[in-house]
Amino acid sequence: MKHGIQHNKSQFFHQLLQVLFVGLTIGMTRTVIPALAESDFGVPKNSFLLLSSFVVAFGIVKGMMNFVAGGLSDRIGRKHVLALGWLVALPIPIMIWYASNWNWIVAATILLGVNQGLTWSMTQTSKLDITRPEERGLTLGLNEFSGYVGVALAGIVTAYMASYWGPREGILIFGLVIIIVALVLTQLWVKDTLAWTKVEINPHQPASAQISPYSHPKGVSETLSTKEIFILTSWRDRRLMALSQAGSVEKFVDALVWVFYPAFLYQNGVSLTDIGWIIGCYGLVWGGSQLFTGTLSDRIGRHGLNVWGMWVCGAGVAGMMLGHGVTWWAACAAVSGFGMALLYPNLSAAVADIAHPSWRGTAIGIYRFWRDLGYGIGALGLGLAAHFTGHMEPAFWFVAVCMFVSGLILWWLGEETHPLHK
Repeated sequence: MKHGIQHNKSQFFHQLLQVLFVGLTIGMTRTVIPALAESDFGVPKNSFLLLSSFVVAFGIVKGMMNFVAGGLSDRIGRKHVLALGWLVALPIPIMIWYASNWNWIVAATILLGVNQGLTWSMTQTSKLDITRPEERGLTLGLNEFSGYVGVALAGIVTAYMASYWGPREGILIFGLVIIIVALVLTQLWVKDTLAWTKVEINPHQPASAQISPYSHPKGVSETLSTKEIFILTSWRDRRLMALSQAGSVEKFVDALVWVFYPAFLYQNGVSLTDIGWIIGCYGLVWGGSQLFTGTLSDRIGRHGLNVWGMWVCGAGVAGMMLGHGVTWWAACAAVSGFGMALLYPNLSAAVADIAHPSWRGTAIGIYRFWRDLGYGIGALGLGLAAHFTGHMEPAFWFVAVCMFVSGLILWWLGEETHPLHK
């Protein structure tokens, strides 16, 4: 059983296809629902905290499920957790179609958080299981490319479907088709990759199967409890702490794009389909750029790309407030998407560099817990900023400042983790 993309091409492709479906599933909620929250789902005008509540719920639930998924997958296997995530997703489009008020949307988004925490975690962890350390940047770049292209495409497609069939019917049809197909493909073609990790940590493996050295903390045992890994990832190791806080804060941007970009643009007279394309620019640039930003970190290292990604992404958010018009807003969204492409796969790759194979799944799950908790923290923060001022614009400035400060913390406390560039 060999590691490397070349040796595992078929399974690597199936995992990329799975994360595409994962992205399509979350993407179906990101254009239509926030833009039409007032007219179709009963959210009172300028109720910014209520509008952001569904992303707060999503972030808290997804963060917790990332934590659970990592440890669970180390015990029962990756495929079982992935299949469970798709089963949880089945009621989501039906709940959105039936929703009589905003509480139904919040409830559906809670299930979406469970689905995303289980499925996206597993597609990422599974690909890391079967590839080599020097391929991690490329692996995670391709993973996030596939996922966020799915997010962008779903936002665009559901905007057109909502215009043709209506928002509820469009999401119902789109969601059921995607989730059912993904579940069937999981059962038929996805393999469990936990066996690859056992080969990786086998001290008696032949030299041809050995892989590059790790950057895991000195003096730390290869067998740790979940509590010990949580403490190590959250604050004991300053590199992991710096990566975890950066992962959390960068989700403030995604929360802003999800909650306020559609509402802000709709209030400024932009059509639903144009909103889909503006937000699509963010997702398509984010996804497409990761085709090279991930593998670039394998060549030049992770740390600089992560720090600059935080700052570039924040600059794109600030730019939204400095101009007007569909072209300007699309360009600013693209800048934020490029910043996300610089940092997104490479924060995860840096965590994987540090984590030992025996507790990698759990460590990645804990990093993803803090990262996706950022959805909840960020959505609450930007909701409060808009609530107390009565306008959405301060929420944009709140997120831009947080990205700049978090980038400084990452620059100060973080360091290069790539085994060949330390």
